[in-house]
Amino acid sequence: MTNGWVDIKNADVILAMGGNPAENHPVGFKWFMEAKKNRGAKLVVVDPRFTRTAAVADYYAPLRPGTDIAFLLGIIRYALNTGRYHQDYVRIHTNGPFLIGPQFGFQDGLFTGWDPVNKKYARDSWGYQADSATQAYGTDPTMTNPRSVLQLLKQHVDRYTPEMVERICGTPKDKFLKVAEIVTSSYPANKAGTITYALGWTQHSTAVQIIRAAAMLQLLLGNVGRPGGGVNAFRGHSNIQGATDTAGNTEILPGYLKTPTGEFQTLNDYYTAAIPLTLNKQAWPTMNYWVNYPKFMVSLLKSAYGANSTKDNDWGYGWLPKIDGNYSWMYIFDDMYRGYSMRAGGKEPGPEGFITFGMNPVGLGPNSRKMIAALSKLKWAVVVENAETETATFWKAPKEYGGAPPSQIQTEVFMLPAANFAEKDGTFTNSARWLQWKWKAIDPPGLAKADQEIVSRIFLAVQNLYRKEGGVIPEAVLNVAWAYSNPVNPDLGEVLKEMSGKALGDIKDPKDPTKNLKTAGQQIDGFGQLQDDGSTSCGNWLHSGVYSEAGNNAQRRNTADPTGLGMYHNWGFSWPANRRIMYNRAGADANGQPWDPTRASIKWDGTKWAGDVPDMKPDAPPGTFGAFIMLPEGVGRLYAPTLNDGPFPEHYEAVEAPVKNPLHPNVTSNPVALKFGSDKDALGTADKFPIVCTTYRLTEHFHYWTKHQLAGVLNELQPGFFVEIPEPLAREKGIANGSKVRVTSARGAIEGTAMVTNRLPAMNVDGKRVWHIGFPIHWGYAAAEGHEGPLANFLTPSAGDPNTWTPEYKAFLVNLEKA
Repeated sequence: MTNGWVDIKNADVILAMGGNPAENHPVGFKWFMEAKKNRGAKLVVVDPRFTRTAAVADYYAPLRPGTDIAFLLGIIRYALNTGRYHQDYVRIHTNGPFLIGPQFGFQDGLFTGWDPVNKKYARDSWGYQADSATQAYGTDPTMTNPRSVLQLLKQHVDRYTPEMVERICGTPKDKFLKVAEIVTSSYPANKAGTITYALGWTQHSTAVQIIRAAAMLQLLLGNVGRPGGGVNAFRGHSNIQGATDTAGNTEILPGYLKTPTGEFQTLNDYYTAAIPLTLNKQAWPTMNYWVNYPKFMVSLLKSAYGANSTKDNDWGYGWLPKIDGNYSWMYIFDDMYRGYSMRAGGKEPGPEGFITFGMNPVGLGPNSRKMIAALSKLKWAVVVENAETETATFWKAPKEYGGAPPSQIQTEVFMLPAANFAEKDGTFTNSARWLQWKWKAIDPPGLAKADQEIVSRIFLAVQNLYRKEGGVIPEAVLNVAWAYSNPVNPDLGEVLKEMSGKALGDIKDPKDPTKNLKTAGQQIDGFGQLQDDGSTSCGNWLHSGVYSEAGNNAQRRNTADPTGLGMYHNWGFSWPANRRIMYNRAGADANGQPWDPTRASIKWDGTKWAGDVPDMKPDAPPGTFGAFIMLPEGVGRLYAPTLNDGPFPEHYEAVEAPVKNPLHPNVTSNPVALKFGSDKDALGTADKFPIVCTTYRLTEHFHYWTKHQLAGVLNELQPGFFVEIPEPLAREKGIANGSKVRVTSARGAIEGTAMVTNRLPAMNVDGKRVWHIGFPIHWGYAAAEGHEGPLANFLTPSAGDPNTWTPEYKAFLVNLEKA
């Protein structure tokens, strides 16, 4: 989230796409209703289903699953052609005026640089054009130059007419135009609009570009960095944000620092690759914040290796694990199933063992058949969980899932019972980036242990084995610092202090070297005090400041709100730096005055920025910094030459496409979409599987957990798996409400109860009627007695986004019949 849950109340317009917050985030959804009630905000919902969110919207428009980019680019075209965009904001705070080199182009569904052999883009032609005199970024403040980003964007979206949006999305032209009118009504400086989304956007083979399109629209409307604005992602769990912040993905270290690869043998090599450069590889000016990357990295290494980390040994960088390719989980399971990896250019042995910690890959999918087959090839697996999940019992999956007989599976499975959320303390980092401390309610039952104790016992045992027996690069394990008061079961307050950061030596005041900002042993106030000389330690620079000398700021519960905008700076701690609205410098004009004085994110008062914690030095006058200091340009990107599938979003069909792409039929799906090629990775075609299917969640179930409750009242409210079918399709198929149906994809088939509704309209797509159906994800064969059901992801493909490798759960092809 750029803003936060509470801030939604400040919006004049809310566009809800890619999510169903009334049902999936019902507590947070109250802020939508506050905006409607107190500001007269217009809520617009665009969704394949008429959801509970749509039921309370001011306007609803349907669209076909997987066509969000076409819809959003259609709105962008509408905004540009009608002048309903914030021109001053675009000129000051975006790369709209920047010039793009003459080599860049787009034709027949492909950007320049396409490599048809390796199926990827070379991005050399996507760069900015240099100013001939300064060699810095060339710009045209009038934004009329044909090579300016704004003009290239106009050219790119010109194909997305209301008629083309209707052909692609199935959305009637009049409905699309009404949505475009309402959404773009937030372009004046005294208006603000927000866009919200969830997994309905992230789980596509074009996921990142969908979100990019939304960000571009918000930049054009001048809605980023402002109260009531932003692009606000709703995470699927209470602490998914915190997990991601703390290296939840293979390609990042804590704080989104880059995971090093084997080719970078020294810290300087790593910096050369990891620290972004400006045009023509110029060094960053000091006003751009990534110049501080070494401070974050050295402090992280000091946190990891303590006194063993010194300048002489490159701060222990050599001990830090390096990767040689992609280790996101679809790749891991592909290696596991094949029995080998081809990352290093040749076959290398696949994994022999697997630890799954609070994750149920057999249930989460995709392609559950492949997941089960892969686990069957391991020597051992460790499952850390609250209950016996499908992953813990993969070896006794029902026959229809295609697993080997248990007698033929050699995998030894260890189940480690773990405490659930109410049985441990610590922090949750919510969608709004707020770190909030939670207190343990009760002790875990029986042999169940808290996560940190399980991790610590495993680590200490492994470290002891290295100490006794040696091994390859034993220093990588033996030199890890583990200086907790209770090393077997660390206090999470101590861990939070370590993550927040402390001074290992005195930190001098740069304005007066005779004074110390911090003395050795003190907690630092924030990442601005981190050093690259080994005098600070910090486990996650983004969370720095959450535990200062003032105490555990995640425990704060002060409801004071002097801005009246719901910022609540003394409630919990919001990264970065307790800032509540990211990019808040963009909430003010070139002179530092807020676009809307009644909703000021920050304001220059002549000596300092007042309001929210400013996204720059507090005393830096307007013009010193760009509003987007984490990007080399210093401005928001309408054009992003860093993604794997193009600098502009483009509509591509799902990997399993129901129709040819009317814009470029020879390039129907994303040409760089992630796909796998094992014998378990079958893909369906529209001639055999003509119906589009999507998955979703229910209020009454918490993912794959509720089904394990022996006497859970929520289970009784939604007692069984169902398939939602539009009424006309049900009539056509002879399916009665409440009868049993079978849904089949290229991966397998599942059965469930038909729920016949009018919430899924038929879409007329380029002259063809396209049906879509849906079902919830919450069931599986491992459950409390009477609550079993099919795995939804038995039907989903091993395909996904080429930037994040998230699976495409929201648009795949199936057939439907009476069971």
